[in-house]
Amino acid sequence: MKKKFKYLSLLITSLLLVVVLAGCGSKPLSAQNVLENDKKSKTVTWGVKADTKLLGLIDVKDGKEKGFEIDLAKAITKKMLGKDATAKFVTVTSQSRIPLLKNGNIDAIIATMTITPERKKTIDFANSYFDAGQSILVKKGSSVKKVEDLNGKTIIGVVGSNSVQNVKKFAPKAQVLQLPDYAQALTALKSGQGDALTTDNVILAGMAVNNPGYELTGKPFTTEPYGIGINKGQGDFKKAINKALKEVQADGTYNKLVIKWFGNVPGFNYKEVLRK
Repeated sequence: MKKKFKYLSLLITSLLLVVVLAGCGSKPLSAQNVLENDKKSKTVTWGVKADTKLLGLIDVKDGKEKGFEIDLAKAITKKMLGKDATAKFVTVTSQSRIPLLKNGNIDAIIATMTITPERKKTIDFANSYFDAGQSILVKKGSSVKKVEDLNGKTIIGVVGSNSVQNVKKFAPKAQVLQLPDYAQALTALKSGQGDALTTDNVILAGMAVNNPGYELTGKPFTTEPYGIGINKGQGDFKKAINKALKEVQADGTYNKLVIKWFGNVPGFNYKEVLRK
């Protein structure tokens, strides 16, 4: 019995040693060159939203991702890797986008993510690609006309975004209801679980387009520069994205996409976000 136990112990030890040695041969994510990998595959894998109309939404008719961020990611990919390059998309939420990036499931995030000092501690950002501002969506006829009116009322937000924290600065006595995604947040607003829904004005504009009984109210009360999130230690990748973004803006592609997606949205002044 003792001999069998000793043999089993040696076998387990040997297997563990094989696993450890095998792991030593692979580079950790931080040591991999994302740009070089993407050049070889001619593909950039982007984390995008699937529930944000006008920016990133899966079309139920064909199952494809569509929106301003989707088109911009495609344009940047081709500027970086060539006309035959492919932009691959992975659906993310406000909660999952950074973990998926850190785990290497995606190369970059282009998913309505505001550049903030707190997020910069965890990941890097390429240059801002869109200037949004936080606002609130309410049912038409609501007594809430501006963010300060939310004191004593319930504000709905999405887990993982910084929207609710921003509102609390202006309406510290507001009650908070946070839900996993914008689809659930909008449903909660429509069912009367809250008095207003808050996030960036461009996201709310997409909701208002499909829901005529709801409207944006008050002026934007924050500045929200959207940035492309990438892992730290990927300086070459960051430079390539910034160069491609600059080229997309210079050749007029960027402004064409702005007009395509936001040109006919009531109450949204697309001219304020055009870039030269």
